[in-house]
Amino acid sequence: MVEDLSYQVERKKIKNIYIRVLPPDGKVKVTAPRQVSDRTIEEFVRSRREWILAARRKLLSQPLHKVYTYENGEKHLLWGKEYFLEVVYTKGRPCASVQGEQILLEIPKEGDAAFRQKLVEDLYRRQLKARVPLLMEKYTQIVGKTPDSWGVKNMKTRWGTCNVTDKRIWLNLQLAKFPQECLEYVIVHELVHLYEKGHNAVFYGYMDRFYPGWREIRKILKG
Repeated sequence: MVEDLSYQVERKKIKNIYIRVLPPDGKVKVTAPRQVSDRTIEEFVRSRREWILAARRKLLSQPLHKVYTYENGEKHLLWGKEYFLEVVYTKGRPCASVQGEQILLEIPKEGDAAFRQKLVEDLYRRQLKARVPLLMEKYTQIVGKTPDSWGVKNMKTRWGTCNVTDKRIWLNLQLAKFPQECLEYVIVHELVHLYEKGHNAVFYGYMDRFYPGWREIRKILKG
């Protein structure tokens, strides 16, 4: 502990010390090289104390998550752009679609928030599945690796995963909310895992080679 600031230390085979302020409650995690002493870590945390406190204040001032009700006029993101939700009651087939500057939600009157959410997520899924094949084709040529299969699913903690044994890639449904560059970054990230399973110097060397500027894109996803 540094004064009133407590932190958790994790040692890894890395060269530098890193500090992260983690949601939801602002816990401080320090990742350090295995050979670095506790005193050195403490001095590093002390030198970054003001930054840590500022990052924690910013984190705790934000709502933990956006709560959607899927009512008329609510804003929803699609490819980094805000769209107003327009709810129209219909006896026809329920559907969510993009109409100009709006996401049109056609539903029966009895459709509740969960029902509406599923339709909007179906829209996200269709949008992703329309774009991913072209991007996958582009970046498999650049990276030089091709997955045997890929899919889309809702994930809470990861933007993508790669099963290197089965050569299967999963992409997070929520990527449809972000600019397309974020989807491209995640695709390249998972393809690179077909070369290197871990996140190490070799992995990041491939990322620098195949998708320069990926660090800036990652910042968008980290929010």
